[in-house]
Amino acid sequence: MRAKLIAANLALALAIAPYAFAQEPESERHHHHDGADSLGRVHFPVSCAAAVEPTFNRGMALLYSFEYEASQEAFAKASAADPKCAMAKWGQAMSLYHQLWEPPSKENLQRGEKLLAAAAKLKAPTAREQEYISALTVFYTDTGKLDHEKRARAYSDAMRKVYEHNPQDQEAAVLYSLSLLASSPPNDTEHTNDRAAVAILSHLFDEQPAHPGIAHYIIHSCDNPSMAGLGLAAARKYASIAPASAHAVHMPSHIFARLGLWQDDIQSNMKAIEIANQMGGMHLHVLHHKIHSLDFLIYAYLQVGDDASAKAMLDDINAVKQSELDPEYTDYAESAQAGFAATYAIERRQWKDALALQPNPHASASYTQASIYWGRAIAAGHLHDAAAAEAALKAYDEILVATAKGSKPYIADYLKEERKVVQAWSLYASGKTEEATKLLDEHADRQDKVGKGETSIPSRELLADMLLESGKAQEALEQYEIALKTDPNRFNGLYGAARAAEQLQQNDKAALYYAQLLKNCSGSQSDRPELRQARMLVAAK
Repeated sequence: MRAKLIAANLALALAIAPYAFAQEPESERHHHHDGADSLGRVHFPVSCAAAVEPTFNRGMALLYSFEYEASQEAFAKASAADPKCAMAKWGQAMSLYHQLWEPPSKENLQRGEKLLAAAAKLKAPTAREQEYISALTVFYTDTGKLDHEKRARAYSDAMRKVYEHNPQDQEAAVLYSLSLLASSPPNDTEHTNDRAAVAILSHLFDEQPAHPGIAHYIIHSCDNPSMAGLGLAAARKYASIAPASAHAVHMPSHIFARLGLWQDDIQSNMKAIEIANQMGGMHLHVLHHKIHSLDFLIYAYLQVGDDASAKAMLDDINAVKQSELDPEYTDYAESAQAGFAATYAIERRQWKDALALQPNPHASASYTQASIYWGRAIAAGHLHDAAAAEAALKAYDEILVATAKGSKPYIADYLKEERKVVQAWSLYASGKTEEATKLLDEHADRQDKVGKGETSIPSRELLADMLLESGKAQEALEQYEIALKTDPNRFNGLYGAARAAEQLQQNDKAALYYAQLLKNCSGSQSDRPELRQARMLVAAK
């Protein structure tokens, strides 16, 4: 399901100490969590005491923007103010289920079960509220017998009934849509749940353009190559709906990255880091938000040739110490440090640097270092170093086995899929080009249908690189052009297509690709040889 996909992307990172508040100019004060409008407008009717309704609605607004720690606090405050408020217990349990991130820990499952038992005991006075509580109880029931996927699907089925029984309740529609996304089958090439969710949400978006959950979940629904364009209007709107949420300010970049809108992507994530710094001053655990934004920033900077800024972001993440991390996100940070280093080297075609990458010997989990061996394998392939490629594949396989036996075995499913990339480059390094391209083509086909991480290098482009290096310029050009449809405006995709066209003496086409690359990199101070080549050919035209 989507939760597993995101967890895997975090594990590969293909998904900084909090700063105190600085003196803010008047124009920036609206970013604080205090004002309702800074989190969006939510009206979630409950039968609790009238005095706690604003706090409950604030909790929902935070929840809709995945500010789970703050939403938990808001619902706890509502519960303390009105101990008879069953829905405040429900809200606390909702805040423990991070539906599009990863499965709850054993401890949080137990906490959620107890909270819902307490909510049920309070006997909410309306049938609607009882349905909400019963639906979430389905997720927190039989946690030792049913796996996460089955419980997520069961919760979504239960929320569908809440949605159907309460047709005027727009909050039920929003939460049902989220449950569809969280229970989406991992290999659904038709994006059935995504399309069902966006159909519901798009109608609601017209009616409630300031609702944070609606815009947010439209973006998630469309966060795949085939649907990204449908999410652009929500992406343009969401940050202004909830400017106090670092996650809300970041989320539009999921669509911007899919569409190759790099400057929009950069601005979105720079602002998200600024908001995360402000939230850090409130003693909230927001380092994972900052790391996620750094991921997108490094990727976007590389696409516009701004290697210096990408390196600065890489240095920022490498400076993070384990003592600064919320334990819940230690593995995420470690994955990011490894993944960013590998991506930076591979994107810049620094094969020797990639081959020299070293895993963190003190990593909390072996899977956080998988991207090191992914990068080594690709580099070894380009260097035709069969021994190094074989060693990278062996190390990757050891991580895969250990992960399958570890505390997060679901990550192994996605490591297994990425293993095809590692294996393909190992085959290529050994001179087995036909087998390598066949395997990489199969992996690219799957990515085209199912999707990939927003900041992952597309396998279709890796395949094109392999074909071009093998002297198959025509086949390479075809693959680059397919890749540029699913991942537009990528630096190496444009450059690779231009090179392939040049080799085929299609100079007009080459000039078009080079011109687009130069346009994307306008203002960059990069010394990358690819840009020098582009300038020479465009000037010659």
